[in-house]
Amino acid sequence: MDLSSDIIYLKGVGPQRAMLLQRELQIATCADLLEYFPFRYVDRSHLIDLAHVDFNDPYVVLRGVIRNIQEVATGKRTSRLTAQFYDSTGEADLIWFQGIKWVRERIKPGVEYLLMGRPTLYNNRIQFAHPDIEPFAITESDNHHAFMPVYSTTEKLKAQGLNSKGISRIIDNLLRQEIVIKETLPPYLIQKYNIMPRAVAIRAIHFPRTMDEMQQAMLRLKYEELFFMQLDHQYSRVSRLMSGSGRKFATVGDRFNRFYKEKIPFEMTGAQKRVIREIWSDMRSGHQMNRLLQGDVGSGKTLVALQTMLLAIDNGFQTCLMAPTEILAQQHYATFSRMLEGMGLTIELLIGSVPAPQKRSIKKRLAAGEIDILIGTHALIEDSVKFKNLGYVVIDEQHRFGVEQRARLWTKSDVPPHILVMTATPIPRTLAMTLYSDLDCSVIDEMPPGRQPVKTIHATDASRLRVFGFMRQQIAEGRQVYVVYPLINESEDLDIKDLMDGYESMSRAFPQPDYQISILHGRMTPDAKAFEMQSFKNGRTNIMVSTTVIEVGVDVPNATVMVIENAERFGLSQLHQLRGRVGRGGGASYCILMTKDKLTTTGKQRIETMCSTTDGFQIAEADLKLRGPGDIEGREQSGMLELKLADIVNDEPIVKAARDDVRHILENDPQLRAPDNMLLRRHLEKQKARIELSQIS
Repeated sequence: MDLSSDIIYLKGVGPQRAMLLQRELQIATCADLLEYFPFRYVDRSHLIDLAHVDFNDPYVVLRGVIRNIQEVATGKRTSRLTAQFYDSTGEADLIWFQGIKWVRERIKPGVEYLLMGRPTLYNNRIQFAHPDIEPFAITESDNHHAFMPVYSTTEKLKAQGLNSKGISRIIDNLLRQEIVIKETLPPYLIQKYNIMPRAVAIRAIHFPRTMDEMQQAMLRLKYEELFFMQLDHQYSRVSRLMSGSGRKFATVGDRFNRFYKEKIPFEMTGAQKRVIREIWSDMRSGHQMNRLLQGDVGSGKTLVALQTMLLAIDNGFQTCLMAPTEILAQQHYATFSRMLEGMGLTIELLIGSVPAPQKRSIKKRLAAGEIDILIGTHALIEDSVKFKNLGYVVIDEQHRFGVEQRARLWTKSDVPPHILVMTATPIPRTLAMTLYSDLDCSVIDEMPPGRQPVKTIHATDASRLRVFGFMRQQIAEGRQVYVVYPLINESEDLDIKDLMDGYESMSRAFPQPDYQISILHGRMTPDAKAFEMQSFKNGRTNIMVSTTVIEVGVDVPNATVMVIENAERFGLSQLHQLRGRVGRGGGASYCILMTKDKLTTTGKQRIETMCSTTDGFQIAEADLKLRGPGDIEGREQSGMLELKLADIVNDEPIVKAARDDVRHILENDPQLRAPDNMLLRRHLEKQKARIELSQIS
């Protein structure tokens, strides 16, 4: 048996368990099993008694006896299992709602057990829900398990005996077979950091004899994980630059120069000019550009995108811009059409709501090379959309698209087009070092002159009447107001304001004919959305009641107030995006964060951060710490940050070391031909079997 062997043949698994492990945990091979790491450890030598239970402790270990095991019916087909746990200092209640049959078959009254779980207080009694229980007796062969690994599992697995202890047992069975675990890192890196060999680290991560051994194993495996993520990304960039395959834009032509001299009614910031120079340098190099443009809300990324698209057009190529929503695509189309008026360029909009005959006409003219700039949503990646000579692609709010969606634009040209991906959600430093190490990065770190920071205020439900008074004052001065809600309809599970209820409340507080209110949400038809947005833009309505559909793409300079209901429920980056919808007209603007009177610790931290800074990069770092990279990246980005052990927030020194090591290796041996780098070469050759989409990350 080797690491590629199917776990079905492993002692203690078999067909049924193998199928369940693959379905529930994506464990199919012995390698998958060994890389299913514990998420915590229990020091079984550190026992406490019931009299000294700390309810702030997420996990305690006790020794005692179980009695009074009872199954209680809770419905026609539901029940719960209860029992009492005793030690010399007191008693606790145990309760199970699932896996009851399996638990009942394995616990016996009067037998001494180790109990592990989270203590809570219920009806003034200590209670453990779904605790882990095992017989107290530890045999001599279990001595190397003094630090017991705890594995994540599911109720379906538990019902088949694969609770944490069951998973631990089959991993132990595998390791006892003396399976060969090959080294993955070059010897010079192992010597440089004096880290464990991989085979030693794998055994120690599952069954450490001491806490120090566990920490050393963790360090080795975290470094390996981050090192190979860096290698995959940085090698992709090096290969792209060495290949020489890319459109060469040799000319700065009439359209670019005319637009710069005649169409920009203000002085561009130094940061905007610097970024255009960086993009132009890539475009004329002969290498395919792959650049990430970061810039805070309102920093002028769209103008940079438009000017660099003119560089492509001046060199005889078509361009396109893909946006995540129809509202944002329409906003870009309107902006581009207005700014490029009279320049003899053909601009078209391709979104789902465009009538079929018009779509056919656009696609026909696009294939014939009669359209210079195409702006659209996901409709751009349809197979029927064909360009004659696509040379430059801009992807706005890139985090809203899945990797595969973005990659399909790559195939719209025989020679890979230059790619610019833009985001108004600043990327934390550690994420940039991991996810985006294959991209060249540009940052617009300067706001246009005259733009005032938005003043952010925290208000609770108790001060709602004062907030309404402030809104009336702003409207009386000719200004407009956004009010954002997190849901469309009321949720029984969440105590948060919903949009329809909010609309009715606003209608009562701001009655016609003195006030006019628009409503906007994602379930409306495109025509209805367009009508409501146009009414607000034209000033026919004073208040826009909306969901987060207005997070991007809505530009109304006259709107000076943003009220966000249940602000504690939003992530920091989303709050920052919403706040960016105001303050676009040069005057004083306000963001009011409405919350309930009592907040959780995390809720307080979010609100305090928003009120203390308008710096998007500071907010992104705080958001990463509060929510973690998985939540930051979102469901569509899953797979981009497949880290099993490393934590890019707390392991930043390891991230930096891995990045610097990979950079040094590739600078000295870009093709990894040196004998010492053959392990790394083999890793990359294995990766080639997978679809390589990281180039447009």
